[in-house]
Amino acid sequence: MPPSSRLSCFTAGARDTVPMLIGAAPFGMIFGALVATAPLAAWQGQLMSLGVFAGSSQFIAVGLIAGGAGMLVIWLATFIVNLRHMLYAAALMPHVRHLPQRWRWTLGFLLTDETFAVVERYYRSQPDPRFGHWYFFGSGLSMYGNWQCWTLVGLLFGTIFPRLQTLGLDFAMVATFIAIIVPQLFKLPQLAAALAAGTVAYLLQGLPYKLGLLAAIAVGVGVGLLLARLAPVKQPAAEAA
Repeated sequence: MPPSSRLSCFTAGARDTVPMLIGAAPFGMIFGALVATAPLAAWQGQLMSLGVFAGSSQFIAVGLIAGGAGMLVIWLATFIVNLRHMLYAAALMPHVRHLPQRWRWTLGFLLTDETFAVVERYYRSQPDPRFGHWYFFGSGLSMYGNWQCWTLVGLLFGTIFPRLQTLGLDFAMVATFIAIIVPQLFKLPQLAAALAAGTVAYLLQGLPYKLGLLAAIAVGVGVGLLLARLAPVKQPAAEAA
């Protein structure tokens, strides 16, 4: 296939992710603003976005750092929050297991909630996409660039408007997550994970330090992974380019 086919898949992935970019923009800005008011240098906040690239974990880490938590507590909290990516990886593995290691590592780093929603829908509508990994790459890279940009904006404006995070911009991310979750609930693993996580979060909402939320994430990911492993797996016939 000509290189233009790869390019068209890459640009299609970036294009289809634009609505998610808009929803994530205020989230990135708020993160930058929080860093500006935390005991962190601006370059440390930008470096976290560059190297970690996990919004929820970054928010938790900054909050724990501001509260004087130890490194072990920060590591465990962010690890538990990011366990949901194991469910994402399990769902996408049949489509990327044939790729070389350089591709799998790159796409794994770029995998986010928003990219998963876009890419999973693409693979569902394209049962045998030869250049699906380029679509995945276009979606993930556009989210990565968007996150870096809005983190920088938040860092710059956070020092000028220290209460930027109180303007209600976080509602945009709530709406984005609703748009991500609802289309995924037609499959049993995702539906069961959502119900299990929601039930645990409600029952344990009174626990301190948001431990109930962490428990809900762990239970939801565990249920989803278990059911995903029990589901039949379809192997793609295409080879990586």
